[in-house]
Amino acid sequence: MRIGLYPGTFDPITLGHTDIIRRACALVDRLVIGVAINTGKGPLFTLEERVAMVESECAKLAAETGTEIVAHPFQNLLIDCAHDVGAQIIIRGLRAVTDFEYEYQMVGMNRAMDDSVETVFLMAEARYQAIASKLVKEIAKLGGDVSKFVPEDVRGQLLDKIN
Repeated sequence: MRIGLYPGTFDPITLGHTDIIRRACALVDRLVIGVAINTGKGPLFTLEERVAMVESECAKLAAETGTEIVAHPFQNLLIDCAHDVGAQIIIRGLRAVTDFEYEYQMVGMNRAMDDSVETVFLMAEARYQAIASKLVKEIAKLGGDVSKFVPEDVRGQLLDKIN
């Protein structure tokens, strides 16, 4: 069984994330969405809320793709999380060249710790490349329309959270 790990903070999950998840499903039999606890980033949503949003959106994608998708909170090293869930592949989404520079360093460090776990990069679809959770939260806080950036259910939760 091919198991992939797609890690992130998902604060909140965006259409860019769901695009990568949908496409990653074609590569693996089981996709684990690693929801980083990462309190250092000061997430807007609690871990429980982020996991619930991921589970809700991924249930739809699992039904569409036939791939088993599960959410897995983690706060350890990414390579250790990959070991914990039995992943042979780490999936990372890229939006721009700046993402690649950071990801390139991360891959090098992960491979130094365990070269049996591969990293696969998926470019976000062009219409999703500018989407970042941080910017979505800022737009919502300033009263902008985020419906082009997040799933409808997530939009409602985001607006509830900031109001």
